[in-house]
Amino acid sequence: MGHGVNAQTVAPVGALDAPALRMPHWPSSLPQDDTSASGAVSPVSKAKNGSVLRRVALSSFLGNFIEWFDYATYTYFAIQIGTAFFPADSGINSTLLAFAIFAISFIFRPLGAMFWGSMGDRKGRKWSLSVSIFVMTGAAFLIGILPGYSSIGLAAPLLLLVLRSVQGFSAAGEYSGAAVFLAEYAPVNHRGLYCSLVPASTASGLLAGSMAALAMKLVLPEAAVEEWGWRVPFLIALPLGLVAHFIRTRLEDAPAYKKTQENGGKDGDSVQPLRELFSKYRRRLLVSIAATMVNSVGFYLVLTYLPTYLTSYAGLDAALAQGITAASLLVYIALIFLSGKVSDLVGRKKMLQAACVLFVAFSVPGFCLLNAGVLPFVIAGQLLLSVILTVNDSNIACYQAEMFPTSVRYTGAAMGSNIAYVLFGGTASFVATVLIDATGNGMAPAYYMIAICVVAFLILLFAHEYSGRSMDSID
Repeated sequence: MGHGVNAQTVAPVGALDAPALRMPHWPSSLPQDDTSASGAVSPVSKAKNGSVLRRVALSSFLGNFIEWFDYATYTYFAIQIGTAFFPADSGINSTLLAFAIFAISFIFRPLGAMFWGSMGDRKGRKWSLSVSIFVMTGAAFLIGILPGYSSIGLAAPLLLLVLRSVQGFSAAGEYSGAAVFLAEYAPVNHRGLYCSLVPASTASGLLAGSMAALAMKLVLPEAAVEEWGWRVPFLIALPLGLVAHFIRTRLEDAPAYKKTQENGGKDGDSVQPLRELFSKYRRRLLVSIAATMVNSVGFYLVLTYLPTYLTSYAGLDAALAQGITAASLLVYIALIFLSGKVSDLVGRKKMLQAACVLFVAFSVPGFCLLNAGVLPFVIAGQLLLSVILTVNDSNIACYQAEMFPTSVRYTGAAMGSNIAYVLFGGTASFVATVLIDATGNGMAPAYYMIAICVVAFLILLFAHEYSGRSMDSID
């Protein structure tokens, strides 16, 4: 990134800097033009740039955290949501209907990726991320205050479907947009470390949502949880979203993006990123989908489906299975940063390929440990799979942002992510269950994981490495 950031135009929001982002060995300097006569960056400019980068990191973390906090709370309160929004005497399983609405919302993610990605490339990353977080959290808040079936009848489930669809549409650009924003701001030699905040925020939101749901169920009487307790986490989304929105509106787009806009003319609306993506970068889009296949199937199987698997097929108590998964999430979050740092040294492509090889080698042993049903073996199996998952997940966000040129970067990253999530992530638990039921083999999810990794590895063989290059030099 050869152009500087005009840090003076960014309003100070020091009070919002997250302590978790002030790690002792995290670099905070940004390349820029504000140098002294000797060519050195002044201490004042370095401090300002460090403050900007911390706020970019915090806003990126918060957006994904909120999305996955909502994902977890909806999942864990599915029984209560089904009871609230569907008639009790219909003879249809209301919990399944609640999950059906949740699944249908995924259909709108590719449409959201097209819209937010295109707007992010045309109007700016800041514009797209600032508006999408407001829409996403606003829809979550409205779910929290939405009257149930007993009050407004069939309008209740219909409005729930609309709001969940709005959430799916608006969340589609959050993960990739946050990665693009971070990647374009981060120092070149620490890009992987900073972008690892994106998957870390995903896991943190999932963990916080599950813990919030568990706390509500432990503290409140069951009747209170069903009547109003399940609504509380959805209401929390709005103030968190307003904080993220406030921070993002005080930031500027990164120098790489502004340079592209200046070279292409002042009118960003004249750019057609979708057309350019599908006409010039179809191969890179395929690589993006392939790399995300491993992330989507692995994340959903290892960190969201395994509590069900351990309870249904390994004979573990539900609370114990959830506790093991929570511990695995903590390990995952801790190791994500280490894997991100390693990718800065060896490259993102090698890390993604290594994850494929490790999953092929250890998926079957990992599920054998899970199937043993003995607590130490179960813990070892889930930790083994979680550690391998970090090798892939820490690099996905950064690699997707790096592989596309600035003019289509947001669109390409968002489309690659969401196509893979819809096809492979949203269906992972369903496919695993169907395979087990059809074959009678509890190892079926391991074989599915291996098949996905073999396909991804073969496609990645023909991919390029982009780490170590400035974001405005990629074409």
